Amino acid sequence: MIEFERFPSPCYILEEELLRNNLRLIRQVADRAEVEIILAFKSFAMWRTFPVFREYIDHSTASSVYEARLALEEFGSKAHTYSPAYTEADFPELMRCSTHITFNSLSQFHRFYPLTLQHPEKISCGLRINPEYSEVETELYNPCAPGTRFGITADLLSEELPQGVEGFHCHTHCESSSYELERTLQHIETRFSRWFPQIRWLNLGGGHLMTRKDYDTEHLIRLLQGLKSRYPHLHIILEPGSAFTWQTGVLTSEIVDIVESRGLRTAILNVSFTCHMPDCLEMPYQPVVRGAQMGEEGPYTYRLGGNSCLSGDYMGIWSFDHELQIGERIVFEDMIHYTMVKTNMFNGIHHPAIAMWDREGEAHIFREFHYEDYRDRMS
Repeated sequence: MIEFERFPSPCYILEEELLRNNLRLIRQVADRAEVEIILAFKSFAMWRTFPVFREYIDHSTASSVYEARLALEEFGSKAHTYSPAYTEADFPELMRCSTHITFNSLSQFHRFYPLTLQHPEKISCGLRINPEYSEVETELYNPCAPGTRFGITADLLSEELPQGVEGFHCHTHCESSSYELERTLQHIETRFSRWFPQIRWLNLGGGHLMTRKDYDTEHLIRLLQGLKSRYPHLHIILEPGSAFTWQTGVLTSEIVDIVESRGLRTAILNVSFTCHMPDCLEMPYQPVVRGAQMGEEGPYTYRLGGNSCLSGDYMGIWSFDHELQIGERIVFEDMIHYTMVKTNMFNGIHHPAIAMWDREGEAHIFREFHYEDYRDRMS
């Protein structure tokens, strides 16, 4: 159990043993299915923990120059890189930091692929494909929504792929199940399998939430084994983000005031939903609060409010079994994936510290933020 008094407030706290549990499961899936599973930095980029990751996986995926540099310089291996668009200014650095580069469009491929031929080290190039099928219901997170800017549909490819295309990359999921993957694979194979003999690898993207308790990992393994048996020459890659750090840590906060307006009590915290938990407002994603439940069923109900000046910086109605007090800790569960990488300093709000509770019961404070961090971002 985390000893919260050993950490500053507010603070993101990763639990090493929970992380290792997820990594062990992911490694087992990769080994049994004979596929490669790599870490997507867009979900998690807490580089101080990368030595733990490297005990279980070898590579990561990047979507920008900074992520690609993080892969090379901190993760210790070059990235599998995909971006919706590359620029002449960024591409040389991306080549330096990447083993694989996926292009979002044929025009981008034709524009930048010749540069990879001049690079001293081999870079494997691929195309992002769009199977025009996704079961993601929230359009904000649906990469195959009508009119999407992501990927190439089958009708845009000629029978012979452009010289230099060695792989396909496809991303259609968001915290999805293996059964959604099964249906997606049917669409991918129907539309694109005729080109599979011309490529060497197939990247099935992210969104495979294999560490969720109700996820059927045995079904996933069978699916991937079946795919491998049908196309034994293909190297299959998955690049989940959330699965690696699903339910591995918390965001701690504390109550700084309690206000009441027309019978509605709001506990104002020293964190902000818009700054520190943006998915709660964008998705909207309903976080779990330790020791509380959503709704008005309990004896003491409060709205939880952030400390920015945005009017909508609040979340739900929560029921507690006791009267809340100023100075009391409020703990938001499962706040390590995506939440940390999407934070911002709107209003100059104090940024939560970043820390880890290791498996020996030691507290490691990796980073605390100060005025200079805000000032330098605004310069």
